[in-house]
Amino acid sequence: MCGIVGYVGEQPALDVVMQGLRRLEYRGYDSAGVAVLGSDDELRIARKAGKLANLDAELAGTELPGTLGVGHTRWATHGAPTDRNAHPHRDCSGAVAVVHNGTLENFAELREGLTERGHSLSSDTDTEAVAHLIEERYDGDLAAAVREVAKELEGSFVLVVAHREQPDLVIGARRNLPLVVGLGDGENFLASDVTAFIAYTREARAVDQDQVVELRRDGVRVTDLDGNDVEGETYHVDWDTAAAEKAGYEYFMLKEIDEQPEAVAETIGGRLGRDGRLRLDELAISDEDIRGFQQVVIVACGSSYHSGLVGKYAIERWTRLPTQVEIASEFRYRDPVVGRDTLVIAISQSGETADTLEALRHARQQGAWVMAVTNTVGSSIARESDAVFYTRSGPEIAVASTKAVMTQLAAVYLVGLHLAQIRGTRDGDEVRSHYADLAAIPRLIEDTLTRMDPLRKIARDISDAERVLFLGRHVGYPMALEGALKLKELAYVSAEGFPAGEIKHGPIALIEQGTPVVVLATRHALSPKLVTNVQEIKARGARTIVIATDGDDSVTPYADHVIRVPDTKSLLSPLLTLVPMQVFSAEFAMARGLDVDQPRNLAKSVTVE
Repeated sequence: MCGIVGYVGEQPALDVVMQGLRRLEYRGYDSAGVAVLGSDDELRIARKAGKLANLDAELAGTELPGTLGVGHTRWATHGAPTDRNAHPHRDCSGAVAVVHNGTLENFAELREGLTERGHSLSSDTDTEAVAHLIEERYDGDLAAAVREVAKELEGSFVLVVAHREQPDLVIGARRNLPLVVGLGDGENFLASDVTAFIAYTREARAVDQDQVVELRRDGVRVTDLDGNDVEGETYHVDWDTAAAEKAGYEYFMLKEIDEQPEAVAETIGGRLGRDGRLRLDELAISDEDIRGFQQVVIVACGSSYHSGLVGKYAIERWTRLPTQVEIASEFRYRDPVVGRDTLVIAISQSGETADTLEALRHARQQGAWVMAVTNTVGSSIARESDAVFYTRSGPEIAVASTKAVMTQLAAVYLVGLHLAQIRGTRDGDEVRSHYADLAAIPRLIEDTLTRMDPLRKIARDISDAERVLFLGRHVGYPMALEGALKLKELAYVSAEGFPAGEIKHGPIALIEQGTPVVVLATRHALSPKLVTNVQEIKARGARTIVIATDGDDSVTPYADHVIRVPDTKSLLSPLLTLVPMQVFSAEFAMARGLDVDQPRNLAKSVTVE
């Protein structure tokens, strides 16, 4: 989830690229950098860790003249957010400059091969390998070199490349992640999204899967990886610069909901090695120690706690390790029984959540192993843990968590599979099968997002309700809790989530004629019992809004509204049912005239106890 800009034209490239980066800073803000090709055919590079303001300060008083440039705002994946890991990256000769969004799954093998062939790599990134590979294949045709390198890369990527011998050419290439061309008059642009160049042109062309763009000031050529020309459609961007940061969305939250397929693909990508084994390189705990674990404890707050509840189901099922999920703010005050045979998993999007950080510290004092699941490289929780799993979901601007909690779900599934693989409780075929199911999820999330308009209408229709209940069973229960939390955060109404089987043990007294009840009813072993629960509330006047799996009509007779999601393994269904919980809550709040990006009294990261 980095920001990328490429430009060739007649204006000072540095000004164009920096303005584009400012509009893309929401996509990445661990570091930033630019490369400008001067009239003397030298590529001059400036890059700096931290916010874009740090790069501005670095450039103050410095001239980088030229009309061709590339730029990058980084969200760190491989390598800490330092000056030397900031993009652009160069080859040995300094002739090539590369910026990159994505994760290269085979970067370790590529780097090893380059080192054996005499290349000197100076960063910890996967990206730098690309610059050296282009160096090896360049014979005067930069586009051909990029096409050949792209064929070697495994994973997701957008590449934008400049070469000092090509003063009128910027090359772009993409796989799985977005890249768009801006079409100007005597100038052309490449970017992660149209936000970067909307001040200069509203004419754009999307780049499709495994295509390479040759960008010149007087035209654009797009080919496949074999060099064949491909046709493409241009389109007009009908929103203005005021909406640019949000890419035309009314709120960041709506944009971030739609970014979830890409975010989950980033979290999952590159986790299966060529030997067919799951590979989580960041988890620096030995196999011997993992085999010695007798229990797992998950500590988290808010939405992260709900992802931990789902993780409990997956870890216990796949590893047979007893797993507890603790609210982090309560954990250390009850004298928990943890020790060297315990794995404590601390989940925090920011990596700075104060309650979770204190829980982690208490666990370490008791001798437990601690693993962080976080989105932020170099955060306090990451630094103080024995191992860390980075979710790679990119920046999240809206206060209410969407893609961050979605990628936490993906992460806890992967951690569960990794533990099962090492402990031998699931064989290799099973692990690969479960990973394949996970790898299909981004496409299913995309499908789910296309089905949400009926749910938006329902939310608007009932937006005057002051109480909404959410019900679920098994892994549907944590999603009921998440749906209720989202509605409370955004719409300021009384919302509660319950295990559906508990409804008759008290909560059914809340049901009145017309009370909205959202039911997570995706197909699983408890579906017949859940149908009975829906019958019970329907008989007492509830207005039932049922989230059901394609092809399952068991609950239809008792539903006032049915919203379908694609079929997947029941254990993975939260990755799909989370979407309607988010969409429903956002639409409900907007119908009440509320700002879903900045709910009252809330902050993005809670850094005090």
